[in-house]
Amino acid sequence: MLPTSDDVALAARRLEGFAVKTPVIESPRLNALCGGRVLVKAECLQRTGSFKFRGAWNCISQLDAASAPGGVVAYSSGNHAQGVAAAAAIRGLPALIVMPADTPRIKQDNTRAHGAEVVTYDRATQSREAIAAAHAEARCAVLVPPFEHRDIIAGQGTAGLELAEEARLRGVTLDAVLVCCSGGGLTAGITLAMAAASPATRVHPVEPAGFDDYARSLASGRIEANAKPSGSICDALMSVSPGEMTFAINQHRVGEGLTVTDAEAAEAMRFAFAELKLVLEPGGAVALAAALHRRIGTQGRTIGVIASGGNCDADMFARVLRREI
Repeated sequence: MLPTSDDVALAARRLEGFAVKTPVIESPRLNALCGGRVLVKAECLQRTGSFKFRGAWNCISQLDAASAPGGVVAYSSGNHAQGVAAAAAIRGLPALIVMPADTPRIKQDNTRAHGAEVVTYDRATQSREAIAAAHAEARCAVLVPPFEHRDIIAGQGTAGLELAEEARLRGVTLDAVLVCCSGGGLTAGITLAMAAASPATRVHPVEPAGFDDYARSLASGRIEANAKPSGSICDALMSVSPGEMTFAINQHRVGEGLTVTDAEAAEAMRFAFAELKLVLEPGGAVALAAALHRRIGTQGRTIGVIASGGNCDADMFARVLRREI
């Protein structure tokens, strides 16, 4: 069963006292560059450094420990891993996370720091879903997927509720919200949130160029897949195809999918650092990049941007700042 806007509202109650109500930042320079107002929701300042804690906590907080003696198992390129590990630690549950071997070291280290066991795999030749399912069965654990779960989607949507409320307090209505997109869980959750809190707002998923499975799926009306599982600096946005559940929510509700290049994502990272005083990882910067490069009309409009994560390796971030990427 698909989640609803009511599920997002319930998730917001569960997250009270656990998730950070992240700030919404407005920059005069960004507004001038876009010719409108841009409200940046800084989910890079969320617990564990990305929006992923929201969905993980909404799901794991509801688990009956007796029904999951082996705790939880998840698969993730890094941010969901940290969210699940942190949520499991709060609940006192063991956690095992299946992560790509090429996941940035900061994401692997932070996942282990929350007490989770990490198992790595080759994303080019192995199935993370199959590996995680085998571990979950062997451990009598509950599998917590990164986006194909109603509680995960509803939890992610709470970022949208907070953004809509902040816009209301500032006396504006969001014309559009740009969302960093991989499997579509954050996009779906924010779409549900906006349907209730700001129905005039159009949500647009944003992806790296060459990995635009969501944009192509929206255009064709059926789930499309990427030709390869890696090859962009946006490691957090490498899902091969949209989730069936997320696509069912998004297909007839969101605006067109948008894409940005790796160079544009890096430029957005530099802008966020210099102008907004935010550290963004490449995948967390693509929505901001889409605003800066006006992938949709911004003149005279109010645009929300989800800056979805900030877990960037120091070496990668230094290379971006030195304009080597």
